[in-house]
Amino acid sequence: MDERDPSVVAKARDGDRDAFRTLVEMHSRYIYSLAHRMTGNAQDAEDVVQEAWLKAHKQLSRFEARADFRTWMHRITVNCSIDLIRARRHREDAHDPVDLEQGPLSERGAEAQATPERMTASSQISDRVNEALGLLTALERAAFTLRHVEGMSIEEVGAKLGMKTSATKHSIFRAVKKMRAALEPFAS
Repeated sequence: MDERDPSVVAKARDGDRDAFRTLVEMHSRYIYSLAHRMTGNAQDAEDVVQEAWLKAHKQLSRFEARADFRTWMHRITVNCSIDLIRARRHREDAHDPVDLEQGPLSERGAEAQATPERMTASSQISDRVNEALGLLTALERAAFTLRHVEGMSIEEVGAKLGMKTSATKHSIFRAVKKMRAALEPFAS
């Protein structure tokens, strides 16, 4: 089955398992990367990916053909990530945020002209950013990711996380402050 064929989604909607498998193969890497950025660790990202694909399969009949499938999966993945973060927040309120499991940042792909020096610097930057993200609580990481990676407005972030605007601003502010402090030595 040609994965570029626009009818793949239509075939999947009609119950074609091979078509749905093609969609999973086409979009899983992107979905995992998004979930990993949102949750901060590999295990949670894998759980989110699984939940997102289950929801997509159940709701595929509601997908509008004029919409972009990747955008639809993006929305489902963000919502599943937020659900996981909310559930975790209730379980871990008493824990120190530094105790939360952390994982590596997702790979974003090789640069066009990757030299050994660039690869080393990129690896160091990635490690430092990962360490900085590890200092954030799950809620701060989600708010930071939605605001500064996904480009959502403060109101949209608050709505997604079920928070008032002032609490959303405070979470983003704390996250940015922690990230700046952790990354400052690297910027000089």
